[in-house]
Amino acid sequence: MKNIVMTLASFVALAGTGSAMAEEGGSCHFHGKAPALEKTVIDCASQRKASLVKGGKLDKSWETVKPEKVEQVDGKKGKEWKVTFRNAAAKEADKNALYVFFSLPGNYIASNFTGK
Repeated sequence: MKNIVMTLASFVALAGTGSAMAEEGGSCHFHGKAPALEKTVIDCASQRKASLVKGGKLDKSWETVKPEKVEQVDGKKGKEWKVTFRNAAAKEADKNALYVFFSLPGNYIASNFTGK
């Protein structure tokens, strides 16, 4: 009986570890140093934007805004991904562009309206 319980506990513990890996369509938390694919970064930036809308940090008009530009830029700690969203319906002219930054492997760094 003890062996069955230990086997089941091990299975349950291992079953949960798959979600922590970086897979397409998976979570946006990555390990390693390999650069993320552009598509993965776009998906993660879109998820981040959606969570900012849901959390009330961005107006609902941002919900349908698609990424305008994806590029690699020089950041404080080396190369980073920078995803630009532009919202023509933004109420404030200086907040019509949202910039979402990720490390080269794809981990979220920050979001802002300045692009820096």
